[in-house]
Amino acid sequence: MTNISTEALLTLEKTAVATVSTVLRQKGFARVSLRGPRALVEGQKRIAGPAYTMRFVPAREDITTTMAVAGPTSPRTVMEKIPAGAVVVVDAMGLRSAGVFGDIICARMQTRGIAGLVTDGAIRDLVGMKKLNWPIWADGTTAPPSPSEFFCADTQVAVACGGVTIFPGDIVVADDDGAVVVPAAIAEAVAVEAFEKDRFEEWVYDQVKAGALLDGLYPPNDATKERYAKERR
Repeated sequence: MTNISTEALLTLEKTAVATVSTVLRQKGFARVSLRGPRALVEGQKRIAGPAYTMRFVPAREDITTTMAVAGPTSPRTVMEKIPAGAVVVVDAMGLRSAGVFGDIICARMQTRGIAGLVTDGAIRDLVGMKKLNWPIWADGTTAPPSPSEFFCADTQVAVACGGVTIFPGDIVVADDDGAVVVPAAIAEAVAVEAFEKDRFEEWVYDQVKAGALLDGLYPPNDATKERYAKERR
């Protein structure tokens, strides 16, 4: 999937998506935050893992329901190949007329150790999904099943999800603020920088809550940097 270390993934899992987004922007990556997908349940676990991509296309009459449900690229076939720890990224073209997955498919993914789901489409079976307590980011919910509108054409190819290009193995980080993709080649560096920035901003937040002024604190001047380093020690 990707060469990122387990340590880096765990570090990203501890780091706010907003901070990861800021660090990526500082590195010149401004088009990495997905538009549309949002947390199904507020406060669900933050996830960070390599993307396993699925590209959905609109259903067509000559693509049989049997193929869509049980063919070689169908979700129920593909999910048995997805490695534990991966984040399933479904490119549904932003269509919300059918749910990409329901609770039974997601329950199977959960039992296989898959980290979570991110899609610019909708999901279905909301009551069952909430019972799973499995992290999901989607653009709403709906009743119709996937085969009524979609056919999974490809897996592990570059996809466009939420207006962002995602390659297999890119690192997806998602929390209540949304989902962001970290290009695999810079994921290790982003993990270190974002985590340190997150810790500093938590310290700044405490200073402001205690009455400190922002001038010289955020962004920090040399005196603030020195004080922060001393307090950390």
